[in-house]
Amino acid sequence: MWQDFDILIVGAGLSGAVLAERYAAIGKKILVLEKRDHIGGNCYDEVNSAGIRVSRYGAHLFHTNDEEVNTYIHRFGEWVPYEHRVLSKVSRTYVPLPVNIHTVNKLFKTDIQTPDEMQCWLDEHQVTYPHQPRTSEELGLSRFGRVLYQKLFLPYTQKQWERHPKHLDASVIGRIPLRLSTDDRYFTDKYQYLPKHGYTSFFEKMLRHPRIKVMLNSDYFDLKEQIEQSNQERRTSRGSSNHPFEKIFYTGPIDQFFEFQQKLGSTLEYRSLRFEPEWYELPSRKTFWQPAAVINYPSLRVPFTRTVEYKHLTQVVDPGIAHQRRTLVIKEYSISHGEPYYPVPNARNQSLYEDYRRHAEQLSQEGIYFVGRLANYKYFNMDQAIKNALELFHQLEGRVHTEKDVYYA
Repeated sequence: MWQDFDILIVGAGLSGAVLAERYAAIGKKILVLEKRDHIGGNCYDEVNSAGIRVSRYGAHLFHTNDEEVNTYIHRFGEWVPYEHRVLSKVSRTYVPLPVNIHTVNKLFKTDIQTPDEMQCWLDEHQVTYPHQPRTSEELGLSRFGRVLYQKLFLPYTQKQWERHPKHLDASVIGRIPLRLSTDDRYFTDKYQYLPKHGYTSFFEKMLRHPRIKVMLNSDYFDLKEQIEQSNQERRTSRGSSNHPFEKIFYTGPIDQFFEFQQKLGSTLEYRSLRFEPEWYELPSRKTFWQPAAVINYPSLRVPFTRTVEYKHLTQVVDPGIAHQRRTLVIKEYSISHGEPYYPVPNARNQSLYEDYRRHAEQLSQEGIYFVGRLANYKYFNMDQAIKNALELFHQLEGRVHTEKDVYYA
C-alpha cells in the first residue's frame, strides 16, 4: 500500500493540506495521515443544531497582507469580508482591544481626542529601560505603561500561560498592537475574511483531488514501523532512506517525532485549551448574549480567559441567523495538558527547540521535512502557516507551472 504513493504528509491541518494540494497539482500521489476523525486541524468547524457554525478548537479569523496567500485561498471557496473586534471586561466595563484612545478614555475617564494627546498620555506612563525589552513584562511596561499593563495584560498573561510575564519572551505581548487612534479593529491587514461556507469546506476543496488519499483516525506513530518495513522494494531507488516515499512532511510536535525515534528525551512545553459551552435563550429584545464575538477576562478572579459567541461570526455569512433566539457562548480555559495549541516561548524551550531543529535539518537528507506551527515550535497565524508551506514547496520544487497554478500568473 505505502509504495502506491510518492509523498506522505502527517497531519491534515493548514500546512499539510497546502502541501498535499500543491504536490497533487504537479502529478504526485499523496497520502495524508490524520490522527483525528476529521480534516482541517484546529480550524475544523461544524454547524450545530441551532444553525450556528462553531469552531471546535476556538475561533479562527483569517487576515493577511500577502498577495500570494490571498490569491491562493480564493481558489478554494468564497470569502466574506469581516473586521474582527475584541472587548476586554475590566470590572463592569467593556473596553476595546487593542489599546486605543477609546480604551484609555473608558478606563480612566480621560478625554483624549488626538493621536498626539494619546502619545502624551503614554509618555507619562511608559517605563523606560536602558536596553531593548527582553521579556513580556518589560515590553508590556515599556509599551503600555504600568497601569494599563496591570489592568489588561499581567493577569490575562498569567492565566493564559500559567507563569509570570517576566518568564516569557517579549514576543508574547509583542503580538498585541497599540493604536494612537480610535481604530478598534483587532487586525489592520489589507485582507480580512471569514469563509462563507466554513473552514471545513475550504479544506475539503483543497484535498478533493484524485491523487490525494486522506486516512483519518490514523496516527503516524502507530503506523511508522509498517511504513519502514515496506521500504524493501524502493530501498535501492531511494538511496539510504528508511521509508518508501520520495518525501515525508511532518506537521506534528517536533519533540514527539524525536521522542519516538529515541533521539532526544526532553519534551517542549505547550499550552492547550479546554472549552465549556453554554446555551442561552435570548429575550426578544436581544440579538446576542454578549456585545462582541470575543470577550477577554483579564481578572484572576475569573477562571477562564475569554468567551466566544459564534453567532456574531455566523451572522456575517448568514444574516438570517441573527433572528435565531438561541445562542451558544463558549468559555475558554488555558491548560497545561491535552492537545498542543501554543508553543511556550521562553529561553529553556527555545534552546531545546534548537537541538531538535538541528536534528530535523539532518533528516532533510532523507527527504523528511518539518513544517507548521508545532513542527517549527513557532506561533503562526493562518496566513503565515499557508505561506510557510508554499515557500517550502517553492524551495523544494521551484515555481513550476502546474495544471492549477493560475495564481502564479
